[in-house]
Amino acid sequence: MPAVSPAKDFLAGGFGGMCLVAAGHPLDTIKVRLQTQPTPGPGEKLLYAGTLDCALKTVRNEGFLGLYKGMAAPLVGVTPMFAVCFLGFGIGKKLQQKHPEEKLTAVQLFNAGMLSGVFTTAIMTPGERIKCLLQVQAAGTGPKLYNGPMDVVKVLYKEGGIRSIYKGTCATLLRDVPASGMYFMTYEWLKRMLSPVGKEGELSPLRTIVAGGCAGMFNWLVAIGPDVLKSRLQTAPEGTYPNGIRSVFVEIMRTEGPKALFKGAAPVMIRAFPANAACFLGYEMAIKFLNYIAPNL
Repeated sequence: MPAVSPAKDFLAGGFGGMCLVAAGHPLDTIKVRLQTQPTPGPGEKLLYAGTLDCALKTVRNEGFLGLYKGMAAPLVGVTPMFAVCFLGFGIGKKLQQKHPEEKLTAVQLFNAGMLSGVFTTAIMTPGERIKCLLQVQAAGTGPKLYNGPMDVVKVLYKEGGIRSIYKGTCATLLRDVPASGMYFMTYEWLKRMLSPVGKEGELSPLRTIVAGGCAGMFNWLVAIGPDVLKSRLQTAPEGTYPNGIRSVFVEIMRTEGPKALFKGAAPVMIRAFPANAACFLGYEMAIKFLNYIAPNL
């Protein structure tokens, strides 16, 4: 295994993360709005009938840029977050190796991926909180509470300090630790399977897209349920769920049933392939570029 380079992981991971956000944010907006739409009363219809209906209503009411609401927060956070994510995975692999050339098993790759999920939570939680609040805030429907990411931070801090900004930390851990394990394990396994004979780990751009896209889809197969709980918790008014994620789960089971845990699954899976393909393609291209211009960095 190549030596872990914090500088290269930071730069390449940040670039990969920016590629992911740019490619996937519109469908992320749709996902959050589907997950957090109010439960209709007797005789009432859902605000959004599905993925396409949500997209059309968003564009019609807010313009195309409405699909990119809340993107500033994840964009600002992606460089350190993905740097820590890829670095955490590298460290997780290194901790399990007896020598640098040792090939890790699927379980060991999963464990290394879970470590990366722990590393990123401190950055991911406030970014997700800000993003979800801005995405749910539909333009022209009631009072506008926030004028942008920094305004969200000011309002949340005034309401409940740092604790309010980090609301949903346990829910984010519940989502990201197992999902990150699946994410990196799937990518590394496919990377081995798709590599030409005698050139393990060397993928063409097309094969990188396939491996990265599939990794993203498997990641969300694990993450979708906890993500619904996290989105509900992070966008609810203070005091709505006194016991945190447990209260969210109990209410969803009581009022909507298990199917509600898969709300937003369609846009998630549609988004997962191109967004994560873009992420890994950007990461691998950046690593190759950095290895070329600064091999000893």
